[in-house]
Amino acid sequence: MWADEGVFYQIYPLGFCKAPFENDGQCVNRIQKVKDWIPHLQKLGITAVYFSPVFSSDTHGYNTRDFRRIDERLGSRGDFKEVADALHTAGIRVVLDGVFNHVGRGFWAFKDVQENRWNSAYKDWFYLNFDGDSVYHDGFWYEGWEGHYDLVKLNLRNEAVIDHIFGSIREWVDVFGIDGLRLDVAYCLDREFLRRLRAFVRDLKEDFWLVGELLHGDYNLFVNDEMLHSATNYECYKGLYSSFNSMNLFEICHSLNRQFGPEPWTLYKGKHLLCFADNHDVSRIASILANEQHLPLIYALLFGMPGIPCIYYGSEWGARGDKKDGDPALRLFYEKPQWEELTGWIAKLARIHREQPALCRGDYHTAVLTNRQCVFVRSLEGKHIYVCINADEEPCDVSLDMGCGCCIDLLRGESVEWKGILKLPPYSAGYFLVG
Repeated sequence: MWADEGVFYQIYPLGFCKAPFENDGQCVNRIQKVKDWIPHLQKLGITAVYFSPVFSSDTHGYNTRDFRRIDERLGSRGDFKEVADALHTAGIRVVLDGVFNHVGRGFWAFKDVQENRWNSAYKDWFYLNFDGDSVYHDGFWYEGWEGHYDLVKLNLRNEAVIDHIFGSIREWVDVFGIDGLRLDVAYCLDREFLRRLRAFVRDLKEDFWLVGELLHGDYNLFVNDEMLHSATNYECYKGLYSSFNSMNLFEICHSLNRQFGPEPWTLYKGKHLLCFADNHDVSRIASILANEQHLPLIYALLFGMPGIPCIYYGSEWGARGDKKDGDPALRLFYEKPQWEELTGWIAKLARIHREQPALCRGDYHTAVLTNRQCVFVRSLEGKHIYVCINADEEPCDVSLDMGCGCCIDLLRGESVEWKGILKLPPYSAGYFLVG
């Protein structure tokens, strides 16, 4: 699958384009701002853009009004088609957010229920009880997602609902040429619906990719040959920043070994999970790291470990945002992209990741591990890439058996003689190719 060797970039369009929070119904072409960022994405080494919701919604995008209309605050279908076409021309795939567990109170079918109640043709699209009442005093009760009653849960066992969703996806492919979907709160979705969705998109577009938002538990329940291709790796997200903040690299390496190590009980060997340092739902990584000198090391780990790396817009230059200040603080508008030292570092890591199959599909095992240093190896077809991290303020000598007299320093692009001892400077990362 093309995504397995990709480098993703997440954009939250409503924030990225500085759209008003409330949908006032006025169509304004803001989404074409993305086209101005395409040279930045190419320079950064991005191969796919994942857009958070772009379809008409009440406020934040996840309370959909209409799956078949681009959010008026972003522009028209034609405006978004130009963006999708420009990305495809630049060799960048397009993945959209599929919010199918719930819709907004402004969703056209729910509004029909509010108006016609028992006589609505859409009353079975939702989980309703006309003997109760809602917190909005609709005169009937309905199920909301996890107690959020601005998010009306859809009945994904209803054939008319499934037909409407699948018809919408077909339109997105036909009109925008999309290459995949990120499924919001996939852990809540009906599993039979997911099986049918996988079969539908397989027939719709041979290499169509499905990734689900999963938090905890066994990802294999959703990521398998019948349902999703991939899932968000929240276990390793937590381990990435927590390992550095506690100066305990055992945490992230334990998670990686548990997921991808050589032992027979390894959970996800052969699977390609979507990995990230931050996204639209969590604090920016630059805001939660205790030591800013660890920021480049986080990304060295992200691009070196098994999985598909995804960068959240703005974080490539160290943008800040704290979850405690509310979601809008994580979804800010930036006039234009910035290119800082960190950005160049991430671009270099992205290039190496694309060029080295061992980083995309190789096996994983831990070679050296202390609280402040770790070395793990990605191996494929006789090629071995040693990913080396020193999170300490002091230099460190690491003894490694690389099995030959020389190797290639991928970050510097030069051959180096190997004498058994690897000298790691303070706060450093290295990728060394052997074989």
